[in-house]
Amino acid sequence: MVGVSAAPQSRTDTEPGGESAHESGAGPATASARPARSAMRSLALALVLGAAGAGLALLASGRTWAQGNAVLAQGELPRTVTGADVTGVPGALAVVGLAALVAVFAVRRAGRVAVAALLALSGLGVAVAAALGDSDTSALREKAADAVGMTGADVHHVTHTVWPWVGAAGGLLLLLAGVLALVHGRYWPAMSGRYERTPGGARGPRRAPAPPDLDRPEEIWKSLDRGEDPTR
Repeated sequence: MVGVSAAPQSRTDTEPGGESAHESGAGPATASARPARSAMRSLALALVLGAAGAGLALLASGRTWAQGNAVLAQGELPRTVTGADVTGVPGALAVVGLAALVAVFAVRRAGRVAVAALLALSGLGVAVAAALGDSDTSALREKAADAVGMTGADVHHVTHTVWPWVGAAGGLLLLLAGVLALVHGRYWPAMSGRYERTPGGARGPRRAPAPPDLDRPEEIWKSLDRGEDPTR
């Protein structure tokens, strides 16, 4: 008699589409993780763009934007003006944009949209004000008038530096951060509401009052004074 042994066949659990059950089960988890990763990438990009834009605008505001020579009877006197001398708009709006970038995480829904719009408008204002300041010579003429001691003093050999355009670039970065906040801000995390203001004015987690100790009569009387049932 010849013994015949049948080798066990390997069975692969497949679905009608030809994919294994393990592979098909990984699809929804991967798909659900994609929006979270995209939101974190847009959040990180907005933070980098906003911080860099505000930093560039503030840095450019303190640098020399234009220089020229005031005409005197004895000759010419060099004069220079900074971005803050030409216009204070870029520096002020950069601070507003930086505050709006931080405030995005403190608000939700409509408040977040409003703050994101403020961030974008701040960046646009910085860019426009800095670009217009590149051709503005009024501040330089005022300094020339102070040096000469008479109004309407003329300024010769006026040159402009690259710093106004650096400030404009910072404004564009702030604008991009605001656009990212408008488009993707609803997916970003917000500050936790775990810590709220307590009746005493301090901030801390809300805690339920401790139950009275029935072995101490004074605790029972205190709970009765508060209108509470000490037996509960």
